[in-house]
Amino acid sequence: MYKKSALFVFVCLVVANIVKAQVADLNMGIIPAPVSVKKVPGEFVLSQETIIAADSVDNKAVKFFTDLLHSKYNLHNQLKANTGSGSNNTIILTANGTDNLPAEGYRLNITPQQVIISGKGAGLFYGIQTLIQLLPLNHGATVKLPCVQVEDYPRFGYRGLHLDVCRHFFSVEFVKKYIDLMAAYKLNNFHWHLTDDQGWRIEIKKYPRLTSVGSMRAQTLIGRYTNRDQQFDGIPHGGFYTQDEIRDVIKYAADRYINIVPEIEMPGHSLAAIAAYPELSCNPSKPYKVGEVWGVTTDVYCPSEYTFNFLQDVLTEVIDLFPSKYIHIGGDEVPKDAWKKSEFCQKLIKRLKLKDEHGLQSYFIQRMEKFVNSKGRSIIGWDEILEGGLAPNATVMSWRGEAGGIAAARQNHNVIMTPGSGGLYFDHGQGPASREPLSIGGNEPISKVYNYNPVPAVLSPDQQKYILGVQANLWTEYIQTEEKAEYFLLPRLFALSEVAWTPLANKDINNFNLRLPKHLAWLDRNGFNYRLTPAIGAIDTMSIGNKLDVNLTPPVEGAKIYYTLDGFKPGETTLLYDHPFTIDVPEGHYRELKTVVITPAGHRSLISHAMVSNISPLAPVTFEGTTPGVKYKVVSGVFTDASQLDAAPVIDSGVTKSFNTMPFKKNKTYGVIFTGYIRIDNDGKYIFATRQEDGASILLDDQVVVLNDAKHNLYHDGGEVLLQKGWHKFTLKYFDGGTSTTNTLRVYMTIPGKPKGELSAESIYN
Repeated sequence: MYKKSALFVFVCLVVANIVKAQVADLNMGIIPAPVSVKKVPGEFVLSQETIIAADSVDNKAVKFFTDLLHSKYNLHNQLKANTGSGSNNTIILTANGTDNLPAEGYRLNITPQQVIISGKGAGLFYGIQTLIQLLPLNHGATVKLPCVQVEDYPRFGYRGLHLDVCRHFFSVEFVKKYIDLMAAYKLNNFHWHLTDDQGWRIEIKKYPRLTSVGSMRAQTLIGRYTNRDQQFDGIPHGGFYTQDEIRDVIKYAADRYINIVPEIEMPGHSLAAIAAYPELSCNPSKPYKVGEVWGVTTDVYCPSEYTFNFLQDVLTEVIDLFPSKYIHIGGDEVPKDAWKKSEFCQKLIKRLKLKDEHGLQSYFIQRMEKFVNSKGRSIIGWDEILEGGLAPNATVMSWRGEAGGIAAARQNHNVIMTPGSGGLYFDHGQGPASREPLSIGGNEPISKVYNYNPVPAVLSPDQQKYILGVQANLWTEYIQTEEKAEYFLLPRLFALSEVAWTPLANKDINNFNLRLPKHLAWLDRNGFNYRLTPAIGAIDTMSIGNKLDVNLTPPVEGAKIYYTLDGFKPGETTLLYDHPFTIDVPEGHYRELKTVVITPAGHRSLISHAMVSNISPLAPVTFEGTTPGVKYKVVSGVFTDASQLDAAPVIDSGVTKSFNTMPFKKNKTYGVIFTGYIRIDNDGKYIFATRQEDGASILLDDQVVVLNDAKHNLYHDGGEVLLQKGWHKFTLKYFDGGTSTTNTLRVYMTIPGKPKGELSAESIYN
């Protein structure tokens, strides 16, 4: 028996390369990895006596640095103007010698006598951030810095991170914390998603109902919006930022060299605004309310003069607030239902000689772009703005894969890559959904984020120049709290920073994994929530063998690993792992290892569970049937575990040649048990797996082989079993708990010496 997951695969990759990675950390623990790092002998001792000499003592980067030394290290260093004297025990912050550096670049030179950071503007700030990363987490009255020479500059000019505050509202304090993380890892554009169907979050003086009505929804959906039986919490949710609060956040970000790109959605995702001002819709007499469910609504702005005047008024106030060159106008997910039904829209299409409603959307976007351009700004839109013709000066944010970005670059338009397929949708899960918090779905582990390259190889060198950069997005339909937002953000933010900053030739995931523990320890010490993986080397496995080798490493500096061998939950009162060992498994028996990581701040990892069975191959059973297909029993009930199906009342039964569950969908919640006999042609190890939502398990000769029996998103885990040649009893249990959005139930089988293939119910007999 063998169980594996995406986390297992990732950990195995780490373990396979850990020896190689431990040879040397050429990047000195710095994230993102710099262009050039050279370690030199010696160390610089930072103390109260150290002088800080700056070209300008009023420089905001200098102030940031001195404030941090005071607050985090209790150092009150003298700050004075840089005279170029080069005295010992000095940190020099200067723009001298940087004329040949690319934009935002810096040089850091640490010797036993001096620290010199050379950079202009953001470059000086990023040099300071690198120096901060070299400061040890543990220190006394003095702080020792390793001597090093760094030359560094970013791969991309646009390095973005997005936050949706509409689906769930987040405080100014949290937004600042978010910005601090961005600054620490050299990201420079904060995409603030401020309006959507479920809430309007920015004060607009001319239209007060946008916040008095549009910022508050009456209740919020519980669970998935795809559930057939939707339920609501009955609790009002809302909030908005005053213009004074927004000015405060803009200054806070600017002090950290971060530009804020505000997003005002149009013409779709506009239900909150329409609820406040129904005249913005194509059917003003219809009752509207701020959205309470997720997904896409057919209620969109009507392209009327009233709407255009409204949006121009809104954008005027937005532009007056935000100094950003870019204003994001959305443009995504715009159903055309209302426009197709609207007599006004159909006449407008004919009058403007447009082809269809897609052409009307292009007209809408281009008209708004002209207004934004008239204010000296430029628009960014999601890749749907390509439909019907791209606005002349628009920048495209490619989210539905890379196709939109490729098309835009080929039209000589600037592009920011942010595809969900590249691991850049941080609202997706980070492992098998059965072990992760509720999310919108997907599985985007940190390794997938790290390996993404924003420059598509299909573009010519000239076209590649239009790729301005990269961005990750954090949508918050299923992220209700600040702690959960941090969990989904961290540590994937670290991988994003390296994608955005580090030269492609310098990226090395093995070295990145080696640098992670110190940065996770920094998060741990500074009160952040983050996803903590099990110990490096701890795998979730149900396998066959006569021993289990245990060689573990904490994923966070200073963390401890606890384990059990008795099947009980590990914790502080169980065994402390402190050296590698091997567990022997006698013939006919099994051994079970569970581990947990606990950090100094009390964060706990998921519990890993490794079971090794030393059991003889299953002998064949007697079976003489010749009818292809499996028997099925449909049972009624609400299930959370596939084992509950056996005792449930049977409401239907029969024989089928397919594992398709569509015939059973008439039941809101149900379970089905498929049984039959499978012919094994040769002795050997066979691997089975399932792909489904909700729960499923597979048994061979009544022995569990696959155990995917709890609610989860669509994914498949597998298990292995030793089988002798002949017939074997096959049982598949599946349940739909009312959350399944697909009819997918697939079974896979790997025969010794052959690739994995789908197992048809027709190849089983009853």
